[in-house]
Amino acid sequence: MDKKNNDSSKMSRREYLKTSAMGTAGLFFAPSIVPSSVMGSNPPSEKINIGQIGFGRIARGHDLPETMKNDVARVVAVSDVDLDRARDGKAFVEKYYAEKKGKENYVDVDVYQDYREMLEDPEIDAVIISTPDHWHAQPAIEAALAGKDIYLQKPASLTVEEGRAMSDIIHRTGTVFQIGSQQRSVNPWPQFKQACELVRNGRIGELQRVEVGLPGDPGGGNPTPMSIPEGLDYDMWLGSTPDVPYTEHRVHPQEDYSRPGWLRIEAYSAGMITGWGAHHIDTAHWGMGAEYTGPVEVEATAQFPTDDPNYKGLWNVHGDFQVTAKYANGVVMTVGGDNKQGVRFEGSDGWIYVKRGDVGVTDSDPDTGEEGEEKEEPFQASDPKILESEIGENEIHLYESQEQHDNWLKCIKSRELTVAPAEVAHRSCSACLISHIAMKLPRKLHWDPVNERFKNDDEANSMLSRSQRSPWGIKYIDGLKL
Repeated sequence: MDKKNNDSSKMSRREYLKTSAMGTAGLFFAPSIVPSSVMGSNPPSEKINIGQIGFGRIARGHDLPETMKNDVARVVAVSDVDLDRARDGKAFVEKYYAEKKGKENYVDVDVYQDYREMLEDPEIDAVIISTPDHWHAQPAIEAALAGKDIYLQKPASLTVEEGRAMSDIIHRTGTVFQIGSQQRSVNPWPQFKQACELVRNGRIGELQRVEVGLPGDPGGGNPTPMSIPEGLDYDMWLGSTPDVPYTEHRVHPQEDYSRPGWLRIEAYSAGMITGWGAHHIDTAHWGMGAEYTGPVEVEATAQFPTDDPNYKGLWNVHGDFQVTAKYANGVVMTVGGDNKQGVRFEGSDGWIYVKRGDVGVTDSDPDTGEEGEEKEEPFQASDPKILESEIGENEIHLYESQEQHDNWLKCIKSRELTVAPAEVAHRSCSACLISHIAMKLPRKLHWDPVNERFKNDDEANSMLSRSQRSPWGIKYIDGLKL
């Protein structure tokens, strides 16, 4: 059934969050509602009750199916600012369980248009957030404050400021958090963990260089204003971003679940540098052992559709680009279309190259080659014997996760860190975001990964955050002070 926030027996969202957090100078959180992490090795019930925030192509094609196939999970609610999509989500989940359990009324999924009402339900243990990028940090922070564990689609945030606030709150609340960086799990791509373990254990000698291959996005999109569809809370969809006219190419398709236009608009997404950089740069960090830091220097060039003064399209994220980032240990990482799609580690004694191959999460995964071309092996090395090398008992063994959602659910039970926890997610994302800033500034930038500030560059530092349209954005979360 559709849930409305008119039940007098429930606290209002404002009252609820005020009892959950209190702010002082700086970023501070002190819980008065006890998070589930202190209740022992298992949540109170055998099942983990889950609410889905955002029902788009990633939720229906990936996050929900991968979660619901685990018997410990029970999806009980769906929220979307587009009520048609929220109701589609209800039907999707109920059909899945009816077929899996052989019982038509196995679950009655609640429908919400405002996820904040969902967070007030004490029966919900955890949430999956599969929303546009500009709606990642705020619901994640609010879910943590509400005592919910979190699975968040990548990238972690749209700005470095948001990501830092989110990671801090998640750690302070004891929230079990997983970012959707599926290349860290062995199903369906065991080659990424294998590659990173081989690199970390010196099989290619001293690591010197990492090349990450990523495409750009083309311009396009129709900016002509349209009538807002019935059932879409467009003001909430815009959230903290500027108030601009509705057009379908700005938001998501009304007739299907194909790739949405917001992915190609800078107000809502940084483009491929975060869309896929969040995956491949995370893999680079894993192999480099740089999961809790970032580069110290970064410079970049990029083409943008708006470079053409005659451009009339809507989509404005970067096209072809090239980033060069240097880390404190001397390793240089390059990212862009001049590199072969995937991740290549180069050492003093050889190289290892890894990519996904023919198995993708969605039909918009980067191309694996032109049609008719011979498919390239997704796991290669300068000497094939490198790939056959076994990791010894006393060598570095990286975190073993079978599947990203399964790992999250198991960690909700055990209260252990996931394979891709909040700080790792933030660091991978922040490397992408400062690369995006470098695309906009024609100079080498010097980054301090400890204090997360550019050195002696006020202009670059001003781009670590964005203005937020009241009442949306992390700056307006009750009890949170930045």
